[in-house]
Amino acid sequence: MNGSRTKSQAGVNLPALRHHNAALVLDLLRAAGAEGISRLELAERTGLTPQAVSKITARLRTEGLAVGAGLRPSTGGKPRTVLRLVPDAQFAVGLHLDRDGLTAVLVDLAGRPVAVTTAPLDFGAPAEQVLADAADAVRDLSAAEPHKPVLGLGVAVPGPLDHRDGVLHRVTGFPQWDGFPLRDALAERTGLPVTVDKDTNAAALALSLSGLPGDFAYLHLGTGLGAGLVLGGAVHRGARTGAGEFGHQTLQLDGPLCGCGGRGCIEALCLAAEARGDRAEAARVLGAGAANLVGLLDIDQVVLGGRTVAADEDAYVRGVRAVIEERAARGGGGGSVTVTVAGGGDRPVAEGAAQLVLAPVFGRVGEQG
Repeated sequence: MNGSRTKSQAGVNLPALRHHNAALVLDLLRAAGAEGISRLELAERTGLTPQAVSKITARLRTEGLAVGAGLRPSTGGKPRTVLRLVPDAQFAVGLHLDRDGLTAVLVDLAGRPVAVTTAPLDFGAPAEQVLADAADAVRDLSAAEPHKPVLGLGVAVPGPLDHRDGVLHRVTGFPQWDGFPLRDALAERTGLPVTVDKDTNAAALALSLSGLPGDFAYLHLGTGLGAGLVLGGAVHRGARTGAGEFGHQTLQLDGPLCGCGGRGCIEALCLAAEARGDRAEAARVLGAGAANLVGLLDIDQVVLGGRTVAADEDAYVRGVRAVIEERAARGGGGGSVTVTVAGGGDRPVAEGAAQLVLAPVFGRVGEQG
């Protein structure tokens, strides 16, 4: 992480912003890794006074979140004490509830997975059964580090939904979830603070926090198809939290019926092509949708993910890139856009769900939208 910070990220010496300033320090400690960072560097990079940094780091050490990492030679005066984050001081749980399975991951403060579990899930089952399966997975994971606090539970589910209130809307193929207060129901079941967001937004958040620069679209093709958008360094959800419903763009007006009730949606066309074994056509259709996004948003990168893409990453990268480049050759933009894969199938979604919990701890509230 470089030393520059935007004006909105810079620390200020006001008591009301004590948590904000501590979060800035924690973020720098996390970025420094095992090598650590000195108090003087923390003051320089946050804009806080050395006295304020000393108070914050003393409190973090008392709370077990930071520890000394040795001494660094000084150009003048005594050597500087270097501090580092204690990643296993606290944990977060990320949960990906898909249409046919769940993935749960326990991560430390550095975002590193400590334990992972997967299990079948029937998203069409009664809500009580789905909640019980989810709570069981969270309980089993938390048992991996029984003596360390779990900060909260991040839950990633298919959209559309209202991430502010944690309420689901009409998930394609599962209209019975419309209006269900998933956040509050899981909080009651698990006893943890819960944050809910779309699976694609969670994965996009994780990619952004991992250092992927610029504006990009994360396209997730698994049991369904959706997009997570990072614009201006933050996950873009839209005023009504509906941004990224990429799978239900219409490409063919008289096309096959989609589970959403429309016809010729990208999701329906992609999954139909996969079902008949025509992966090249599935990649071409996905590329057509990706090229639309590139032309509309002028984004720098397209990142592909999900279990269907994971089955043949090269085929999907080639197919999507070919359509984008063809569109660019006709003057449609996208000539400098890179197409890559997130890797890991559905697991990045669960890890991104955990980042929904961790991001505010490190002052990354902008990524929360």
